[in-house]
Amino acid sequence: MSPSLRHGTVLLAACALSAGCAGDPALRAEMVELKREVRAQRENGRRLAERLDRLEASQAVLGARARAPEGGRPPAAPAVPELAVVRLKPKADPPPRLDTRKDVVEPPEELDDALFASSPGGVAAEEQAADAALGDALFEDGLQALKTGNLEGGVQKLRGFVSQHPRHVRADNALYFVGVGLQGIEDLPGAAQAFQGVLDGYPAGDAVLDALLRLAACRSRMGQGAQARQLYGRIMSQYPGTAAAAQAQVALRSSSGTGDAPGAGP
Repeated sequence: MSPSLRHGTVLLAACALSAGCAGDPALRAEMVELKREVRAQRENGRRLAERLDRLEASQAVLGARARAPEGGRPPAAPAVPELAVVRLKPKADPPPRLDTRKDVVEPPEELDDALFASSPGGVAAEEQAADAALGDALFEDGLQALKTGNLEGGVQKLRGFVSQHPRHVRADNALYFVGVGLQGIEDLPGAAQAFQGVLDGYPAGDAVLDALLRLAACRSRMGQGAQARQLYGRIMSQYPGTAAAAQAQVALRSSSGTGDAPGAGP
């Protein structure tokens, strides 16, 4: 069923319910099923959008490495022009005297009680929101460093982010990009360790599939063909019908007799 048709069906069912048909068990069951499908489609769309962003960012990171100078450092910033110094002659007249005397006014008791009786749950929620916002800023800072060719600096920042915010919603993506950055500087063992960390530490995260592909590519390039084939087979069995499964199948078919499969990372 197409999204528009499904949406129309939901509206018709809602109208029927509002018209007095709410007592029909079959109609209620259909409404529940349609709502479940809509939620599943939304979640699937969100995951696809996040994967697209992750793959585009990975391409930008590895492309930035080719443009960056030796050492993975971004090009030096242009010299800042010297600024002229202008001396201002102070006024001879003293500044006017301000009356700073103020009467002390105590707040009403009701206001005082309200200020000091705040809900612990509300304070905890505010602290969590502030922590999440700080984590988002640290993640974007590290990812931007990777995209500009500063792979070592980006890897260091993202590692710090994961260490400080291991339960952040983007922690798995940060660890994934640590592996991408290490791939860019040809630290394949370190990259493989980062991708394995995504699988072990965030098995329900949305970066697992991409981490599997890149881990398999790392294993292949490191001469660990048997482990690479096992990972490609895992992708094909756990994610059938996906583009990643097609990539894994091509990699397996292209494997040489020594077991070295070509890199099939996104």
